[in-house]
Amino acid sequence: MSLNYTGMRYIRDSAMRERCAERLLLMRERLAPLRNRKSDSKLLLATWNIRDFDGNKFKWGPRLPETFYYLAEMMSCFDLIAVQEVNRDLKPLQKLVRILGREWDYIVTDVTEGWSGNAERLAFVYNTEKVWFRKMAGEVVLPKGQLIVTKKLAETEDGQKIMEEVDNQFARTPYTVAFQSGWFKFNLCTVHIYYGSASGAKLQRRIDEIARLMKFFRRRQDKENRYVRHRPEKAENYILLGDFNVVSPEHETMEALESNGFHVPDEIGGNVVRLDHGKYYDQIALRVEDERFKVLGGGVVNMFEDVFRDTEEDRSLWEPLIPEDMEPDEPLKKRYDKWRTFQMSDHSPLWIEIDTEYTRHYLDKFASPDA
Repeated sequence: MSLNYTGMRYIRDSAMRERCAERLLLMRERLAPLRNRKSDSKLLLATWNIRDFDGNKFKWGPRLPETFYYLAEMMSCFDLIAVQEVNRDLKPLQKLVRILGREWDYIVTDVTEGWSGNAERLAFVYNTEKVWFRKMAGEVVLPKGQLIVTKKLAETEDGQKIMEEVDNQFARTPYTVAFQSGWFKFNLCTVHIYYGSASGAKLQRRIDEIARLMKFFRRRQDKENRYVRHRPEKAENYILLGDFNVVSPEHETMEALESNGFHVPDEIGGNVVRLDHGKYYDQIALRVEDERFKVLGGGVVNMFEDVFRDTEEDRSLWEPLIPEDMEPDEPLKKRYDKWRTFQMSDHSPLWIEIDTEYTRHYLDKFASPDA
């Protein structure tokens, strides 16, 4: 079905309404090859960190009414999207899902409390005609003995400064949901891994979060699949995706991600799909035991090809909307570049295409050898 564009009539600014329609037409034409990949025999699975959706914590202004249609247009290319940085207020997410249409639904976590949790939620947005929820969901809490150990500066009773070890859970609790699409049953875990800093103890915490997560799911999967070794179609399969804050394909963060039997598909690995060798934060890692499983393709969507473009025309349209008190000493172009990430995002959607049509594999077990 097509997106529910009828709400555009309530955009009071006629110039915005006209611009929105024109830009959506451009987006639809550009995204048509990706959307045309959708079929009953495939699952288009994506992850997208939609920056500060939609809390305006950083005071760059809330998203414009037109922006929700641009976000929905991109999301409609997929069947199932893991979304990071959803804020406490769910109304923006609900608005986005309404635009996607009545066959779409979502599952969302509670807010992660605490300073490092940043009051964020994790969500799955999915097309119920292609994907169904297998009635199992949970947040990952590490057992004692598997906690993430970090160090912090502390003071002894006699006033001496020491580094003290502290046991931590994840800064933002990973979220796992069981889904099925076609014949393929899988457990999907979305994450927003702690960033910290580019070096030192905070970087080590980031690496350890990733490593602990992969080890946790390796242990769980091996335990679940202990008694189905000769029936791979009964095996539990795991896909982890989201913002892992991976630095590069050669970095320790990637080494941690591709540990414990997990791997990033070749179709999206390294620089295969990264735009201009762009950021590697977002990843999709697999540990699938179903021998019928196959990745057919993958890619990254360029968010700014048709909207909030880096052109004089678009800057002249939207620069008047940039809050004047935000980084006023910076050049206007730089401020526009930052502002537009709070309209779309500072992360691009990353996706893979999965074969979910296993009918022949199943029927071959019963068919006559001479059939």
